[in-house]
Amino acid sequence: MRVALLTIGALLGFAANSLLTRSALTTGVIDPSSFMIVRLLTGALTLALIVRARGPVPRPWAGTWRGAVALSGYAIAFTIAYTRIGAAVGALLLFGAVQTTMIAAGLLRGERPRRSDWLGVAIAVAGLLVLTLPGAAAPDALGAALMIAAGMCWGVYSMLGRGARAPLLETAGNFVRACVVILLPVAVWLRPEHITTRGAMLATASGALASGVGYSLWYAALPSLTAVRAAVVQLTVPIVTALAATWMLGESVTSRLAIAALLVASGVGLTIRRPT
Repeated sequence: MRVALLTIGALLGFAANSLLTRSALTTGVIDPSSFMIVRLLTGALTLALIVRARGPVPRPWAGTWRGAVALSGYAIAFTIAYTRIGAAVGALLLFGAVQTTMIAAGLLRGERPRRSDWLGVAIAVAGLLVLTLPGAAAPDALGAALMIAAGMCWGVYSMLGRGARAPLLETAGNFVRACVVILLPVAVWLRPEHITTRGAMLATASGALASGVGYSLWYAALPSLTAVRAAVVQLTVPIVTALAATWMLGESVTSRLAIAALLVASGVGLTIRRPT
């Protein structure tokens, strides 16, 4: 139950991140570089305050430079790709790359998924295809490449988190290090005049809540999930995002969305169920 609640909380954070990023960048209330910097800084600050409130801050900080580089690569590629590629096809490319990266890494580490795991993967991917592919135009080549790169970086970041012993500390350390990695190169393109109050609020919500807290929950859940299960459950994020958009933006629930949600839920159910 604990792992299930942690996983659900993390997935909701991922979906919220998608909605917040889309809302900020497609409405022009903040430029991509500023969004990335505000997101990482507020995430690092929020996590640092939470860590400090829990007791003495350990030295050196937890986390790794590998995790920070993977997190930075994901943030940069994901944010820029959102300005060049549609959300539907982007979701397919992103989570397809995440799934491929994590399953391949799990196989290399000696994991041997059950037949029901592979069946669950196939059904869940079919559901994502139902949601994203019909009627989709060929995506921008650079945007597609960036989204695939973002998925690979997130897959690596997730695999590193499977060994996390102190999820909150390690997420905080990764965020602080990511600020060091990303701040200098990205600050060159910073455009303060393009930051509105609404844009800053959306970026702060994305960094402090959806990213900082959400990623901590994900790192707490990962040690109890196999690579295949961790990869497959993330395929629910596009479905959750689409359903949230119907509620928040007043969009209608289409038959395609309903079928896709049923297929993804069935595939995830097959993958995470305990063998009898």
